[in-house]
Amino acid sequence: MPRPIVAIVGRPNVGKSTLFNRVLGWRKAIVDPQSGLTRDRLYGVADWRGREFTVVDTAGLDLDTAQDESQAAIEAQTKVAIDQAQVIVLLLDVRQGLTPVDREIARLLRRSGRQVVVAANKADSPTERHFAHEILELGFEPPHLISAQHGTGIGEFLDRVIELLPPAEEEAPGEAKADRLAIMGRPNVGKSSLLNALLGDERALVSATPGTTRDPVDTELIFDNIPVVLIDTAGIRRKSAHRDRLERYSLMRGITAMERGDVVLLVIDASSGVLAQDQHVAGYALEAGKGLLIVVNKIDLVEPAQRKAAYWRATLAKDFKFAPFAPVVAVSARTKEGIGAILPAALDVVGQRRIKIPPNELNRLLRDALDEHPPPSFKGRRLKVGYATQAGSEAPTIVMFVNDVGLLHFSYRRYLEKKIRDRFGLVGNPIKLILRSDTGKRAGAKSGGENAIRSGAPRRG
Repeated sequence: MPRPIVAIVGRPNVGKSTLFNRVLGWRKAIVDPQSGLTRDRLYGVADWRGREFTVVDTAGLDLDTAQDESQAAIEAQTKVAIDQAQVIVLLLDVRQGLTPVDREIARLLRRSGRQVVVAANKADSPTERHFAHEILELGFEPPHLISAQHGTGIGEFLDRVIELLPPAEEEAPGEAKADRLAIMGRPNVGKSSLLNALLGDERALVSATPGTTRDPVDTELIFDNIPVVLIDTAGIRRKSAHRDRLERYSLMRGITAMERGDVVLLVIDASSGVLAQDQHVAGYALEAGKGLLIVVNKIDLVEPAQRKAAYWRATLAKDFKFAPFAPVVAVSARTKEGIGAILPAALDVVGQRRIKIPPNELNRLLRDALDEHPPPSFKGRRLKVGYATQAGSEAPTIVMFVNDVGLLHFSYRRYLEKKIRDRFGLVGNPIKLILRSDTGKRAGAKSGGENAIRSGAPRRG
């Protein structure tokens, strides 16, 4: 089920990014450092008291830089946040009090009817209320006095956020599940053309039944007798004015689509190469536990030697070194070259994420791996795996009961992951390793773990 979205909104320099990092820091998951990915994160998966949600760090709204289009700029940027997020955090600076921009944002939020949590940042101690009394004038609930830098008040603040999130959805028993593919990518990489080319595939039959999808940008089709839903984000476009700011907000629409998918088709422009936003989208997909297929489009615009998937697998290895397991296809939506390879590759990734690993084979593999290359010792102690099993999660998840959850070194985790992939595949999917103390009850394996390490997720900024 899609994770709810929590958007942090506010003017510049109130501490949005600091709060963003602080909220992600409360996650139980520990992601090892990864190279090859910019740290300027815009979104991430957070977990508080067992409830996962997507947190988005939006661009700062500033009247001074918007000039004569200030009103339109504020409304355009804030409206997207309102439309996409289930809960909006209005972040203010308790030391400076209210500004005209704060009041304008608050006015728009009041009119929206959305759930709003007001956080007054930079209250480094409970006694530093400063202009907290002014914030009451906005008409929302009393603000949460927090310090994003030092963590003061964050727990109570997140408790309130969780209370306002909609109840988690559950799938109806026996409900047929179509494979859901989210088409993602920067503006003008050819997502619309790619969608049309996929729908024109001679083996794809578009369903004529109305009302069969939840969202108007979903397209349902049958491919080789397999029901497929294409989740289209091709309508996202950057506007000429305020490009950088609006780009962050347009990404929120993509996040919503991504959360509803099983696999992300990340579309890249062959003629312009990889940009930071491409890495952002890939990184978030893996952190969210989604499968990943990299689609290099517009190969008709490059030299013949650069039109093969093998060329792009080698070329993209450095840019996506955090996802070496992601398949790559090279296509031209305009000429239809390579289009026939997309859906089979994507459906293979979906199938791989549904592989059930027999516990006896998994444990035998891990025992052999530990015998072949024993883990390094730390302060005289060495990692020992008592038992391992696959958890019933959407993404491939392995629960290992060990003697000490702190003894799994990053490089050794990679080693174990490679062994698992060599034996069981799981192509295109991140592997989540959950470590639990072998003194705990194994019956809780499917409920998650205290020390979760997901392969392929990029380092948080």
